[in-house]
Amino acid sequence: MTDSHEFVVPVRVKPGASRPRVGGSHDGPYGTALIVAVSARAVDGRATQAALDAVAAAFGVRPSGITLRAGRTSRDKLVALTVPPPDATDRLRALLRFEDVRRNGM
Repeated sequence: MTDSHEFVVPVRVKPGASRPRVGGSHDGPYGTALIVAVSARAVDGRATQAALDAVAAAFGVRPSGITLRAGRTSRDKLVALTVPPPDATDRLRALLRFEDVRRNGM
């Protein structure tokens, strides 16, 4: 976290996905990152904006409540929820485990 009111999330963006989804984990340069697959291509910041919107939706915050902290042109990004929901940590844990649950058939 960079501010006592912000909740910072490392994100790994997968542009050009056949279907958008948020879930799973990736060992990235900022630590364990949340995988965000978006259908937008990585052109003119479209994939980045789509990823920010997807993360906002996954955490139940307005798109204006999320900002990009690092990784404007990279697949690995740091995003900050400026006013995180009270259960932000629990939501992140559940989203990071999403891929493992699907693989194990649970």
